[in-house]
Amino acid sequence: MKRPSRAHMLHWLFETSLVIKASLTFGEFLAGLGLLLTPNPLIARLLYWLTHFEIAEHPTDTLAAWTQRAMEGFPVATQDYYGWFLLLHGGLKLAIVAMLWARILWAYPAGMAVLSGFVIYQLFECLHTGSPFLLMLAMFDLAMISLIWQEYKALKAKLPAH
Repeated sequence: MKRPSRAHMLHWLFETSLVIKASLTFGEFLAGLGLLLTPNPLIARLLYWLTHFEIAEHPTDTLAAWTQRAMEGFPVATQDYYGWFLLLHGGLKLAIVAMLWARILWAYPAGMAVLSGFVIYQLFECLHTGSPFLLMLAMFDLAMISLIWQEYKALKAKLPAH
């Protein structure tokens, strides 16, 4: 059985990362839409309902208690901010993924630039908040930038020279 080439493996990784990125960004887009369309009191009641049983059974459950405290300080203005942020952030990334999937040449450098901006923001926020999740997202985006670069070089090599 013939072993796949390095170029074939990189292309497969690129396409797989596009599927993962599309899934995550679509979820982000839907979460933003949900925050913008759902009244604040309804979100508060839903989070209370989701966490109060856990707190009743385990009064020291840190995550459930933190979620309830966070919701107490979740005014409509903050909800609107996160709603618009997630909607625009997810929508922008989703548009980039769609253009990369369609092999639109200018989308490759644009995608790398946009993802680089997100990496800088995520690392800055990670240093500020200490969030390991933001660090993980930044690492995934850095890997994605590398794969986009490899795919861009391969795609340009296939184009006829003018």
